[in-house]
Amino acid sequence: MSAPLHGIKVIEIGQVLSGPFAGAIFADLGADVIKVEKPEGGDDARQMGVAFRHGDAFNFHEFNRGKRSIALDLKSEAGMAALHALLDEADILVHNMRPGVPEALGLDPYATTERHKQLIYCNMGAFGHKGPLKDRPGYEPLLQAFAGLNAITGEPDGPPVRMGASVVDQGTGMWTVIGALSALQQRARTGRGCVVNTSLFETAFLWAGQKVGAYVNQGKLPERHASGHPGFVPYESFDASDGPLLVCCGNDRLFRKFAAELGHPEWPQDPRFATNRLRLANKAECLALVRDAMRQRPRAEWLERLVAAGVPCAPINTIPEMLEEPQAKAIGMLVTPPGEDFTVTALPVSFDGERPKPRAGAPRLDGHKGARFSP
Repeated sequence: MSAPLHGIKVIEIGQVLSGPFAGAIFADLGADVIKVEKPEGGDDARQMGVAFRHGDAFNFHEFNRGKRSIALDLKSEAGMAALHALLDEADILVHNMRPGVPEALGLDPYATTERHKQLIYCNMGAFGHKGPLKDRPGYEPLLQAFAGLNAITGEPDGPPVRMGASVVDQGTGMWTVIGALSALQQRARTGRGCVVNTSLFETAFLWAGQKVGAYVNQGKLPERHASGHPGFVPYESFDASDGPLLVCCGNDRLFRKFAAELGHPEWPQDPRFATNRLRLANKAECLALVRDAMRQRPRAEWLERLVAAGVPCAPINTIPEMLEEPQAKAIGMLVTPPGEDFTVTALPVSFDGERPKPRAGAPRLDGHKGARFSP
């Protein structure tokens, strides 16, 4: 398969996660990605944890596979001259430098795109490119808190909880790539590059969008529902006799099937439970009955019966349990970068049935000194 982004040239000045993740997406899709790092220590993610391979932490390997690395002192004239020489040939620049740093270096987005008229300049910030907090730095947990994501996560009577995955950092990387690819299409029509602005706050705001919309339009404050759903009952996790599973009855037809498998075909005729809106109004009573019934049998038996009946359900797996699932093995999300002896998680997209794979492992700091783009 020809790599979708073969021939696209990307400069990444990325630290830790959001910027490097965008660069990793580009690299896996076939772009030539040159990672510019500071001479002393490089990307901070190299030290973010114990040494895993080649002196670098595992997270660095995960988010920097397939790139080349050059070390440039961007505070020096020679370093900036070398960077501009690369930008002369580049299609895309991605950076998540601290607000104010690009301007201090002479890398202002609009001045840079005026000098390099073909360039798509991806400016990844913390709080956004305008507003009173535009110059404030930020990190994943801070933006989850600031944007209200913590407040809608967790048990109803428990404290706000941080999401376990880096949904804001990685989501911002995704939106940056989407923006850059859209800008490339625009450039094909106009002949000019542009500035693409993304930020952690805007990404987190969007992930909270359903709750924001309910409040703005209906005056409805969001509640925490643990594994549950504000609009459907029953639609959450239940403990079987030996472990938890999630059941999703998204309509009355599914509830009738579910109740029958639980041995209670009379529930859908109960005036309290006949429709989803009635079950929402009598949620505590409905869930108490379901919980009592679910505890009577082991999880595997419930899964077999509910799947056969067409009731959406899934085991609440640990990571090791998920990896043992036949579907996880069949889908091929774990790949080994060439020349390495460990696996990373591949991109969740395929082209004509084939998943893009890293072309190389993560680079050593300045391992491609003096690198130029491939012709």
